Order: sequence, then C-alpha cells, then structure tokens
Amino acid sequence: MSFQPMTMPIFSQLLEPQGIAPAQDFEESGKLICGHAPSIELRAKIRFITGELLSFSVSNDEEVRRLMKHWRAELSPEIDNADDDIFVSGFEDDEQLKDLASEAPIIRLVNHLFARALDLNASDIHFEPNESHLDVRCRVDGIMTRIERLPVKIHTAVASRLKLMARLDIGEKRLPQDGRIDYQFGNQHLDMRVSTLPGVHGESVVLRILDRGDTSVDLQQLGMPKHILNDYQKIVTQPHGMILITGPTGSGKTTTLYATLEKINSEKQKIITVEDPVEYQLEGITQIQANASIGLSFAAGLRSIVRQDPDVLMVGEIRDHETAEIAIESALTGHLVFSTLHTNDAAGAVTRLQDMGVEGYLISSSLLAIQAQRLVRRVCPDCSETHELSSDEATVLEISQEICPSIKRGSGCERCGNTGYRGRVGLYELLLMSDAIRHHIATGADVNVIREQAISEGMETLRQDALAKLQAGLTTPEEVVRVTRAL
Repeated sequence: MSFQPMTMPIFSQLLEPQGIAPAQDFEESGKLICGHAPSIELRAKIRFITGELLSFSVSNDEEVRRLMKHWRAELSPEIDNADDDIFVSGFEDDEQLKDLASEAPIIRLVNHLFARALDLNASDIHFEPNESHLDVRCRVDGIMTRIERLPVKIHTAVASRLKLMARLDIGEKRLPQDGRIDYQFGNQHLDMRVSTLPGVHGESVVLRILDRGDTSVDLQQLGMPKHILNDYQKIVTQPHGMILITGPTGSGKTTTLYATLEKINSEKQKIITVEDPVEYQLEGITQIQANASIGLSFAAGLRSIVRQDPDVLMVGEIRDHETAEIAIESALTGHLVFSTLHTNDAAGAVTRLQDMGVEGYLISSSLLAIQAQRLVRRVCPDCSETHELSSDEATVLEISQEICPSIKRGSGCERCGNTGYRGRVGLYELLLMSDAIRHHIATGADVNVIREQAISEGMETLRQDALAKLQAGLTTPEEVVRVTRAL
C-alpha cells in the first residue's frame, strides 16, 4: 500500500511518538496496529479519513480517535470547516455540479459511507435530506438504522457525486431517475441500483447493493423445514405447471427463485427469465431485463420468450391480467413457469389472480404449488444467551410456556453491531394443489375455505414455522411478533 507523499510525514509525526507502528511498516502492511479492536464505526471512519482500504489489528480507541482527528484536520478540512457557500444548493451549471462532486473530500466521504454499509452487510443505503441535516441510513437484516448524520450543506455535493457515478443527469432535480453504479471494494465487485426522488428538502437517493460475487444460492441454506424442502424439491422437477412464490417486498422471493433455478439448471433444459431488474447473473440461463419505457414489459417479454423453445420460464412478477394470462397459458402448454406475487399468505395468491380477471378453472388447472415466505432476523451466534420465556411473552405469542420453556437472545457484540442479530432466516408456508383444493378454486370458494382445506391436508402456516424457529433458538419472540402479527 502506498500513500500520497504529504501523508507520510503525518504518519511519522502521529504514529511513531505513540509507539503504534512505524510509518514504513504501516505503508508496507496497510495495517493499523492497536491495543484492542476498534469498533466497526471507528474502522469505517479511519478508512474515510485516510482514503485507503485498511486492515486492522489491535490499538487503543483513544489513539484511534486521535488519529482520526489528526487526519480529518490535515486532509479533510473542507468538510468540517468549509464556508457554507461551497456546498449549498442552488447550482444551475452542470459543470459546477461535476466539479463539486469531484472534490476529494466528497469522494472520500461517499467511499466512507459505502465502506460503512458494507461492514454492516447492508442491503440498501438511503440518503435522506432534511431541513437541517442529511441522514444516511442503511437497511441491515431488513431493519433501518442510521449510520451518519451530516450537515445539510453537503447534500448537493453528495447527491451530485452519486448521480455522477450512476451516469444520471446531474442537473435534473425535478424528476425521479434510475441508474446503476459499478463499485469495486477490495475483492468485492458490487452492482448498486440507484434511485433518486425529488423532495421538499432536496433529492432522496436510495442505493440497492448487489454483490456480483455472492450469486451462489442453495435451497438447503434458505431455512426451509425439512418436510417443506422435500416437497418443494419434488414439485420444481415437474415437467409443466406454475409455481408461485408470494410475500411482501424484501421477503426473499427473488433469492428463492434463483436458488430454485440453480437447482434445476442443466444442459438438458433451456431456461429463460424476464426480470426487473436482473439482480444476479446465472450461468447457463438466458436472462432478459424488462424495460417498460421501451415497451418491453413482463407480458411482452413473456410473449416473446415462449417462441424461443424454452423448457422453464421465470417471470419476475405477475402484475396484471395480461402477464397472468400468458404465464398460465404457458404452464398449460408444456412449460414449467415460476413467478411471484405480493400476498400475505399462500391461499391469498388465488384471490389475487382472480382479482386480475383470471378464471378459476384456469388457475386450478395450471397451479402446482404456492409458497408464501417471510424473513426474520437470526440470533447472533457469537453472543447468543439462553433465557426463560416469560409469561407475558407466552401470552403475546399465544403459546404455553411448556411448549417453549427457553429461548435464545443475543446480548450484543461487535460482530452483530450490538444488535443481538446477525443475518436472517426464512419462514415458509407451502400450499400443494390437491383435488379438493382445485375444486374449491374452480368453484370460486372463499380464500378462507381454501386455507382451511390446505391446513387440514397438512400445510403448516408461516406462524407455525416462526414458532418452530423460536423453539430452535434461531430467532426471538420480538421477531416472531414483528413479522407474523398481520397473519
């Protein structure tokens, strides 16, 4: 690792007197040596201040803070001490905005925020301007958490930097825009989807983080109960029919579909997908990016790919009658079709299709199975502790303490950012078609009748799977209530 010439005297002056590490060793190793491990937040801030990707061994937090303060004063005075008119909004000239977005402190700040988000394994980064400050929040394991509060005066510069990276119109602030950022972070190659939205206090910018190197997904790793996994694996090998994955946004539907396609992918089958967007690229599968602005909707894409002689089709989402009709027709004419719907539970998918105008007899004839799912946060394995289930918790969960006498909770540690949770695990509900269920669907029976029939045939609900994962120590009562209270 090498640093700008001006930084080497700073390392010498700061580090050598403190006995932390000689400057030349630091330059060669790229490692800050400390008395004990700095927090994730401190590590990210040091990366921001130095502008380098550093690894850390142990130091003293006080020494780390002194290092941060020194570097901020020496190298980034523009952010903390700049006159307001350097960063205030109101620029009309695109070249001015580009110059502002290309300033070293702004570049370093944005890189620092990316590093913070990646350290936390965030799925999204939100830049939200308010009247007096710019909040930067991340979605970590499905929950929003603020990682930085910045002076609002730098919002224009930060937004311009993000738009410049995403190749968006840097001068357009009145209309929403969408773009992508390719970002190399160490050995990680990230693909970030960018969305801008004009607001009262400035543009809100949201980035969805996709790791191109993290595309290997296995069905066994998703957390499906063994009996559901066995049934699901049998269903997805059928030669034709339609399988629906349902749930709200952020419930892991796309991950399940990708894992399924990886499972059935072989040289003997032609698999084509139409998605919006294509989140991960799968080897040996033809993937099409839907683009409604040029007329390539899900329906138009699906209509075209059935003429490409496919065996398996995957439609990112069924949003309208036309898409539903073509998908069902494809399932009835010898194709295996996968798609998603936004519904609360498995039985609700039938009602959703009927609301789109699809006849009951077509739904009953084409459907093989409907799987509903959710995601709950997983208890951090590094700080997990056993606790007794309290009577209040048992009452809220509507179970007896004898059924689940003890639970697991995370006490909070550095690995989980002191949240007690790390990662997520899926909750699943698999509705398999039977003659009785097909009859109910074809005759227009109420969704409650279909659900009760499926339960009588052995279907376990999302709530039941959540309680099973609570008993197994994978999640907490709070997560069970948060995710399943509307079911």
